[in-house]
Amino acid sequence: MSAAVTSPAPRVALNAKYVAYAHSVFAYSAFFSALVVGCWLHYHKIVQNSSYGYPDEWFPSVSAAIGDRYPERSVFQLLIACTSGPRFLLVFLNFLILYSPEWLWLSYTLLFAGVVRTITCGGWVYITSTDDHDWHDIFMIGYIVLTLPWTILVTVLSPKNTLVRSGRFYTAAAFFAMLVPLVYFFIQHKVHVIAGAYSYYAYCEWSLIVLDIGFDAWSVLDFLDVEIVLLSNSLSLGTASKSQKSKVSEKPAAKIAGAELEYSFFNFAVNTLNAHIFWTVVTSLLLCVWYFPLWHMGISGYEAAVAVMFIAPLLEAVPPFSYIFRNYPLIPRMLTVVFGVGAYKLEDPEQKLLSVTAGVGFGVIAMVAEFRNLSSTPFKLTSYWTSFVLGLLTTSVSKYANHSNNPGWAIMNEHNGGLNEIYFVVGLLAAVATNIPKPAAPATSTSSGSLILAALALGAYFNLLKTFMSDSSTLVFWNWEGYPVRGPTAPIGGLLHFASFATGLILSVRYSPKALSSVFFTPVALVSSALMVTSTNWQGFIGSLGLTYYLAAIGPVICHGSVGYNTTALFFLAFFVSILLSLAGVWTVAYAFVPGGPYLREKANAVFIASMVLLIGGVQNYSNRRSVPSVSKYAKKISRTFQYTIKIVTLLLAFSGAVFWYRKPAAPFSPNNESSKQFTTGIWCVHFGLDNDMWSSETRMRDLIRDAEVDIIGLLETDTQRLIGGNRDFTQKIAHDLGFYVDYGPGPNKHTWGAALLSKFPILNSTHHLMPSPVGELAPAIHATLDIYGELVDIVVFHSGQEEDVEDRRLQSLELQRIMGSSDRPLVLLSYLVTEPLKGNYNTYVSKESNVYDIDSTDWDRWCEYILFRDLKKVAYARISRSTITDTELQVAKFKLLSDEQKQLDEDFLYGNHYIPESEVHPDLRMPSVLRGEGVRGHFYHVFDEPRYFADHPGQV
Repeated sequence: MSAAVTSPAPRVALNAKYVAYAHSVFAYSAFFSALVVGCWLHYHKIVQNSSYGYPDEWFPSVSAAIGDRYPERSVFQLLIACTSGPRFLLVFLNFLILYSPEWLWLSYTLLFAGVVRTITCGGWVYITSTDDHDWHDIFMIGYIVLTLPWTILVTVLSPKNTLVRSGRFYTAAAFFAMLVPLVYFFIQHKVHVIAGAYSYYAYCEWSLIVLDIGFDAWSVLDFLDVEIVLLSNSLSLGTASKSQKSKVSEKPAAKIAGAELEYSFFNFAVNTLNAHIFWTVVTSLLLCVWYFPLWHMGISGYEAAVAVMFIAPLLEAVPPFSYIFRNYPLIPRMLTVVFGVGAYKLEDPEQKLLSVTAGVGFGVIAMVAEFRNLSSTPFKLTSYWTSFVLGLLTTSVSKYANHSNNPGWAIMNEHNGGLNEIYFVVGLLAAVATNIPKPAAPATSTSSGSLILAALALGAYFNLLKTFMSDSSTLVFWNWEGYPVRGPTAPIGGLLHFASFATGLILSVRYSPKALSSVFFTPVALVSSALMVTSTNWQGFIGSLGLTYYLAAIGPVICHGSVGYNTTALFFLAFFVSILLSLAGVWTVAYAFVPGGPYLREKANAVFIASMVLLIGGVQNYSNRRSVPSVSKYAKKISRTFQYTIKIVTLLLAFSGAVFWYRKPAAPFSPNNESSKQFTTGIWCVHFGLDNDMWSSETRMRDLIRDAEVDIIGLLETDTQRLIGGNRDFTQKIAHDLGFYVDYGPGPNKHTWGAALLSKFPILNSTHHLMPSPVGELAPAIHATLDIYGELVDIVVFHSGQEEDVEDRRLQSLELQRIMGSSDRPLVLLSYLVTEPLKGNYNTYVSKESNVYDIDSTDWDRWCEYILFRDLKKVAYARISRSTITDTELQVAKFKLLSDEQKQLDEDFLYGNHYIPESEVHPDLRMPSVLRGEGVRGHFYHVFDEPRYFADHPGQV
């Protein structure tokens, strides 16, 4: 009897991709489980090193997390043991798949390097630095050395022009680039023994772990068509049959056309809310980073957090995360809310920055994944991108309603105007409701055009949106020249900005990208930009409105001009360019504190022009590489998005109009003690509106100014209308609530740290000065003339340059001497002079040429802040504790106008230091009693040896 000979029936069939999945899951789980358990149980012990402990060091190294303590060491070693099987399989499968007879020696070198590298990995994993430091380092160095041939050979042998090859290349490049800061921070720790350096070294170590495992995770794509089949008596390895491969359903043409339809209004609104959260979190990153160099007075190391924006697109492409993020975009959206918005719950500034950084990373991942999923559906992509830019407009409107603070930022809370809980809940609901199609066939790649030009334009566009369109008052102050008012104020300018923004958005969905990229539309950008950088007041602001209109309208061109390229490479480069441009914008004013600063000193216009050149280059690249449907067809297919946009911008404009009426001052423009005809002046350096704990401080500032009954105050370090300041103006809230006229001072394009004047008396005229600063930071000054009880009085607000630049401060003292001496009116100088009393440049400021006198020449405890005056009657002077609002106290002085008889009195009697008991002073002229003794909210009077001083000198006249 014969029997047919058949192949053995398969017992187990496994797609090889699960080997790569298993390796990634076990490896990541091993390291991060140890990190979590270690931080949970032994945080202070594992961050301790030979030189420092917590809080100087705050993040554990890889070795400390995986090998120093039980049970984290056991958890790690158990999971890493589970990794060994998939690891060896991954090495052999890569050898078999990438084997090339033409490159025989390379193939076997790959196998050798992979096997030995895996063994050295086991060496440094199971022999920790605690067990044997030398052998741990030997295995670690061997592993890193073998990583070089492994990554290079795997990348070189990968098929050309494929995603897996590109992904491996960029991941490997990031891995080896990370070795540079790793070595730098190790030297800082080991040689220079700098506190905190080892924590930064640990960041680099953990980044290497993520990138190293991520590199091997790309094998998932190589293994998709490979199956491991275990038969009853044999094992086979082969290519999966067509029926076993992932299938892409072929839909009828009608259904494909249906996939091209736009979103429903609900989904469009959800995308807009998601964009609102995205922009909220992204614009808070540099603001939170800025806190740290403020206290370090230079590069702090925390600036590295901005790298998350261009690293995140790489992580989005790493399996298995890529599968999760692309198929379930609600996950990164939810994590954006949890980490980015929820950061306000963290009191510690470092933890808050870390949380915001994670939120930004997940926000970028969500954006890249959604862009990738929609790239093959151009009309849905247009709807999505329109909602993305519209989300920025909604954040700007919310800031307009909240006096230029975003109520969802991590620096906000329930005490200073934050709506964090509402943002958190609404953000999570919007994330859950996210409806982005699952990954479909990618957009057809194109050989025309340039990936580089598209990425440069996308990065420049993103930077321009953040810089100029994230707050409605930014471009107002770019063109502000002081009093009399010759341009828009922030409330009026905000409405016009919104109208221009909304018009551009409507245009972007009314006309096709082809129409908007034409040579007839580009001159709008050129003329508007030229007008904005060369003119001021209304003329310059009209140019800024044209720029706003253009940037809002050009969005679909930049979006569709980015389709068809490698998405990971595109967004990596785009966000890298965006960060470079953002930092360049910071360098233009921070040149005295940063490396290479002199090359960008006072070149904000150059950075802006460079951004516009890159943007227009991307527009031209789009025009050269593809065509789109005609305007009539485009308008018909995108009509629903057009209607949605009209509805939302109409609501936003109506709401903005209501806010405009609400923003009428809540208090009258009248002095605190009008009946006594006295006025109180103050000077305060307010540290960019961030308090010592990284909270927005204008509400607390307002309360102290109110309690001190200040009528005229100079605020210094006030220019926050730039990315590192959050593009905000904290003087708006103080002015609104207390009833002040405001001169913002030199704008953000004047490259100073800012000086502002707030006055309850009308400001008749003001001139902004940029003081001589050949080397150091640019020093601002405001020279204003006020109508005080019918008499003209000059007020000068001035911030001198930093201590290190001696010649700058000498030249500035001479220029300020000239400004004060050129006036023949009564005058008060509210200043930050960076000099000691009675020494050095003090004698230039207080001199016959300047014709001013010190409010209290016996107050030896002043270093920076001074109040000088002339032709006024000195009533009282005090210094008030800052609490935790800033690092500088508030100084106040009371004055009265001189009568004709008093003007004839002896100078020593008028300007000397003569004290009388407070009981002899009229009650209306006394300092507010609420700040006596222990004061209120941490604010109290302190002059000399408090409280002995008040006992001896309870009042002065």
